[in-house]
Amino acid sequence: MKKSPYRSKKVSCLRAGLCAALALVAASARAELEDEIQVYTDDINKPGQFGLELHVNTTPDGRSQADYPGEVTPEHGTRLTAEFSYGLSDTFEAGLYLPTNFESNGHGDLAGYKLRLKWMPLKAPEGGGAFAGVNFEWGNLQQRYSQSRQAAEVRTIFGWRNEDWLVSVNPTFGFDLSPGFDRGNPNFDVGIKVGRKVADGVMLGGEYYADFGGVKHFSPWNEQNHTLYVTADVDKGPLPFNIGIGRGLSPAADNWTVKAIFEVPI
Repeated sequence: MKKSPYRSKKVSCLRAGLCAALALVAASARAELEDEIQVYTDDINKPGQFGLELHVNTTPDGRSQADYPGEVTPEHGTRLTAEFSYGLSDTFEAGLYLPTNFESNGHGDLAGYKLRLKWMPLKAPEGGGAFAGVNFEWGNLQQRYSQSRQAAEVRTIFGWRNEDWLVSVNPTFGFDLSPGFDRGNPNFDVGIKVGRKVADGVMLGGEYYADFGGVKHFSPWNEQNHTLYVTADVDKGPLPFNIGIGRGLSPAADNWTVKAIFEVPI
């Protein structure tokens, strides 16, 4: 039987539409709530020690257009995340994140939860030296904040410190685990932190975050997320903290973000 030209054209259009839909999913899958903005170092709780940190960041000037239907965009929003941690051994630490989001109209929402396990087999010795480790994370967020509800992250940690300087690099791979997402193309991003001690318990420096997209083929520059922060770390007083002001360097990044991390004594 002779094939109908109309049917062939219809099938071609259908295939093109499916390819476009898959491309859209792949491009937008890594749009995710900024529940924490930090570069991991060799800090780890002692065995049996509990810890609590509060992560807060706000976007006075950022993205207002949703990357997928129903997404809560970051502009004029504030994210507050409680991070509970517990030292399992000299090299292992477990953690739980409870991220919340507050929109510009004041509406607040618990976004979901994340579990993590940090392993630091190499810690910098007294006086300074290299450190290395890895942090494993699994999360379940509402689709309003992450198009793939379930996702995992493998964050590698490499760095060096002494009494005056700190350098840390976090090459990170993110995996979408929900049905319908390309699980064979993990997202790749990098966080870099450089700090210099300027006074007792006070370090000034910068943090750079770059999200390149899928490892099989990096996203075009205008779809990548690059942000540079000027930061201060204050490790003294009743409430040690990290604070930073970030400026977006690429079209897809938020123009301005302010973030802070407070170490709460418990």
